[in-house]
Order: sequence, then structure tokens, then C-alpha cells
Amino acid sequence: MDDRLDAFRRATWANLLGNTLKIVVEGSVGLAFGSAALISNAGHSVADLAASVVVHVWGPTAFEPPDSTHQHGHQRFEPLTALFAGGVLIPLGGVLLYDSVQKYLSGDELAFSIYLLGALVFSMVDMYLTYRYTEHINQTVDSSSLHSLARDCLNDFYTIIAALVGVVGVWAGYPIFDPLAGALISLVVMEEGVELARTNIRYLLDSAPPEDVQAAIRTTIVEHPNVRNVHDFTTYYSGTDVEVEFHAEIDADQSLEDAHTLETDLIRTVQSQHDVSDVHVHLDPTSRTSAPGKQNGREESNGMENAS
Repeated sequence: MDDRLDAFRRATWANLLGNTLKIVVEGSVGLAFGSAALISNAGHSVADLAASVVVHVWGPTAFEPPDSTHQHGHQRFEPLTALFAGGVLIPLGGVLLYDSVQKYLSGDELAFSIYLLGALVFSMVDMYLTYRYTEHINQTVDSSSLHSLARDCLNDFYTIIAALVGVVGVWAGYPIFDPLAGALISLVVMEEGVELARTNIRYLLDSAPPEDVQAAIRTTIVEHPNVRNVHDFTTYYSGTDVEVEFHAEIDADQSLEDAHTLETDLIRTVQSQHDVSDVHVHLDPTSRTSAPGKQNGREESNGMENAS
């Protein structure tokens, strides 16, 4: 756990540094020459920097073990931090869009400078390296917060290309390309914020995972050689983790020790084959003369129950 936390912190520090450098370079050059595209890109990175600060401060909480106030763990802190990152981007994109439209309506024309290209090339390298490093770290950490930061870097890389098109358009004699590029970047920023918010709200509301994930987990349980049938099967997100609850029908003549062994095996099998944290199993003893595959609905039973 400590190794994952250390790696998580290294990745957040890299994002803090990468976004700070991008803001300083693009912001100073954009303001100096009046480029809407560069200012929009720098503004995007201000939101990314704010998100990086929140993830850096709050994110490590997700690695803390359960305690007296959070007895089921701290998994929800991760989507909460990612949700904040998305929430910041939406209003920022609106402000940047307004500024780009105002620049277009004012008729102010941008004069080309090699410094504009230099700032954007620097930003491309900066964001690409930050993205690759964050993704590399996240292969071990597997954090939704780091995934959000990495996606921010990748989206920055694409918006820099849009800004480059705007600057090249100015060089070619089409100054309108600059505010158009700024407006496009603003729309991308807002779309990114909406998607991040929508994804992480699902994690916070105990929504069910996709149907294919549910089907795969259920199939794993049903295919166990000592399980006759499954009912009352539910799956839901607890933070970014998936939890599973189900009733498994087993032969009634099994000893308590055998039933306990089966229960433990079911839990370990589901957890090892799927991205599942907790598995809650209720064992329903069923007569051998019962028809195979018969559904018991929600009938009460004298089964053995355990949560792990």
C-alpha cells in the first residue's frame, strides 16, 4: 500500500509541475501577444492545476484503511476528487468561450510571432511527457483520480494542436483562426468537464456497473461446480470499487465446514477474476430432488450468511 501511495504522490507532483510550467509559458506569451488560443489553453491548465492540487491533497485519503468514522474504507474520496476536477472545467470553458467570442467581435488581429509557436511546441512536449508518466504510474496504482489527470494532459495535447492551427492561420494571413481556435478549445474544455462529472457521479451514487460486467461476474458464480443456482444477485459501485451480493443455492446435505469452505472459495474466485472489492454471500441449502436451476425468488431460508 505504501508503494502505491508513494507512486500516486510522484504522479500528482509531476502534474503540478507540468501544468504550472504550461501556464507560465503559454499565459505569458499569450498575454504578451494577445492570442486567444494561447490564453484559452493556459486557462484550461489553470483548471487542471486546481484539479491536480485537489487530487494531491485529497487523493491519498483513498489509500487509508477503514477507521472508526469510515468503517467501509475511503474509496469514495477518489471519485469525489475527480468530480471536483470536472466541475471546475465547465464554468471555466464558458468564460474562455466568452473571451474568444469577444475577441472575434472586437476585430483585434493577432500579429504572428515565432514565440507563439515556441510556447505551443514547449507545451506539447510538456503535456505529452506528463501524460506518459502519469499513465505509467497508474498501471501500478490503478487510480481513477490519476486517470482523470492523465486524460486532462491528453486533452491538453489535442487542444494545443488546435491552438497551433490558429497560430499557423495567423501566419498564413487569416487572423480569424486565432479566436476560432480559442472557441474550439473552450468547447473541448466544457465537454471534458461534463464527461468527468457524469462518470464520477455514477461512482458516488452506488450505480450498477455495465451489464457486461454484471453478466461476467454472475457467470463466474454460476459456473462454480458446487453452486446449483444464483438469485438476488446485485452489483454496485462503492466509490470506484465494485461490490457484489448474491444468494447461492447449494446442496442441503453439506456440512457446516464444507459450506464455509465453499463460501470462502466463492469470494476468492470472484475477487480474483474481476475488479471486485467486497463479496457478500448468502448460502441457501437446496434439496437434491429440487429441479436444477429453479429460482427461489426472495423466499426466506435457513442459509448461512457471511460478508467479506
